[in-house]
Amino acid sequence: MPGPLSPHKALIYVMVTMSAVDRDMTDKEMLRIGQLVQNLPAFRDFDINQLVTTAEDCGQLLSKEDGLDRILNEVTANLPENLRETAYALAVEVAAADLDIKAEELRFLQLLRDTFNLDPLACAAIERGARARHHTI
Repeated sequence: MPGPLSPHKALIYVMVTMSAVDRDMTDKEMLRIGQLVQNLPAFRDFDINQLVTTAEDCGQLLSKEDGLDRILNEVTANLPENLRETAYALAVEVAAADLDIKAEELRFLQLLRDTFNLDPLACAAIERGARARHHTI
C-alpha cells in the first residue's frame, strides 16, 4: 500500500472489506460501492477513476495473513473521527446490498463498532435505516 490512506480511500477500504469479508464479493455489492462513491457528498472530491485501483489495493492488503488487522489499523489511523459513523453507514449499505447479511459481515460490523468506539444507539439507527431502504415489495 503506497503511503497513508486519504479519508476517501479509507472509506472505500471499509466498503471493499465489507464486501470481501465473507469471501464472496457480489456484483450487487460492487455496484453499490460504485453508486455510493459517485453520489455521496463525502466523495465529492474523489476521482472516480481511482476507485478500481483503490479497491484492488485493498484486496491485495486483505489477501495478506494479517490483512484485516492492517486495514483496520490503517483506516483508524487515517480516517477523521467525524467520518467514522459514515464509514459504518457505508459498511452497512454494502452488507445490505445483496439482501443476505452473513455472519462474517455481522462480525466485521462489530469490529468496526468496537474499533471506532461508536455509540450503540447511533449504530442501531444506521442499521434500521438501511433495513428500511432495502425492503422489497
